[in-house]
Amino acid sequence: MTAQQPSARFTGDANPYGGGDPYADYRTADFPFTQYANLADRQLGAGVIAANDEFFAQRENLLVPGPAEFDPEHFGHKGKVMDGWETRRRRGASAEHPWPTAEDHDWALVRLGAPGVVRGIVVDTAHFRGNYPQAVSVEGASVPGSPSPEDLLADDVKWTTLVPRTAVGGHAANGFAVSVEQRFTHLRVNQHPDGGIARLRVHGEVVPDPRWLSVLGTFDVVALENGGHAESASNLFYSPASNTIQPGRSRKMDDGWETRRRRDHGNDWISYQLAGQSRIRAIEIDTAYLKGNSAGWAAVSVKDGEDGEWREILPRTRLQPDTNHRFVLDTAAVGTHARVDIFPDGGISRLRLFGSLTEEGTARLAARHQELGG
Repeated sequence: MTAQQPSARFTGDANPYGGGDPYADYRTADFPFTQYANLADRQLGAGVIAANDEFFAQRENLLVPGPAEFDPEHFGHKGKVMDGWETRRRRGASAEHPWPTAEDHDWALVRLGAPGVVRGIVVDTAHFRGNYPQAVSVEGASVPGSPSPEDLLADDVKWTTLVPRTAVGGHAANGFAVSVEQRFTHLRVNQHPDGGIARLRVHGEVVPDPRWLSVLGTFDVVALENGGHAESASNLFYSPASNTIQPGRSRKMDDGWETRRRRDHGNDWISYQLAGQSRIRAIEIDTAYLKGNSAGWAAVSVKDGEDGEWREILPRTRLQPDTNHRFVLDTAAVGTHARVDIFPDGGISRLRLFGSLTEEGTARLAARHQELGG
């Protein structure tokens, strides 16, 4: 795959598939916003809850993890089977006007797995070479509860433009930085006038509901769904650090975090920002499915504030492969950030820090939630 600059924009058809590697001429870019979590991750609970048309390929394919697959010889009763969301070709009203109007478009409604601020969107048209949309646009809305498609399409729902109508290219990762400082729960993805999109990725920052966290009392203060996020890591060779704070248990080796093999006397680490200032009372470090490559030892530290000093709350402790380790702290540790150090290398599948927000943490989270329209 060829890498372009982050400002790259792709338009026009890709060449017809000529055999061999179907991704050989795929157009992509190193978009800076991909450092943020994917709010439209199925593992977080995201879903494509409705679409006006999905004649050729189902809307649910938009959120399938991993790159789209392509089998040039796979055809079904409706034609070429594509790994994405593809609508029928639009037509005009009459023989005199056989073309769709400028306003004609297809749409899909996406429920974000975790509400938050959107920092960037990737509309991936992989393998849609001559059947991709001419342009796309994306809108966001904030609707509490579990609204139905009919609720979201009601006239009183306010939709905010995140990506204006923009020309895109076929067989390409079309990326769009978003600068709207608002909390969203749902997106409406529009393709003008019709066509196919392989994958949708919505990168951003989770903004949890402070009332929900307050009712929970004790919860995982580093979990992605509760507003925690991985800030940086020493090594991301095999998998992203954000895997360690995904919901649920790891289901296979690459569902955790694993580093390359070290050949020095250093160690690997991940640093996190918590949901807010928290009192941590218990720790879980899980090495599920990491058997010959789990970390040998681990330590956990916290700091209070960006300029705070790191202090160890779990000393260097031996880890077992494919095992969930639980530790109860003698004294609650207060902090806004956490760090797990593993020795010397290897991986962990999950880190859980159980505690509750302090009064200051609760107040700051509530203020941000209100500021973002929550």
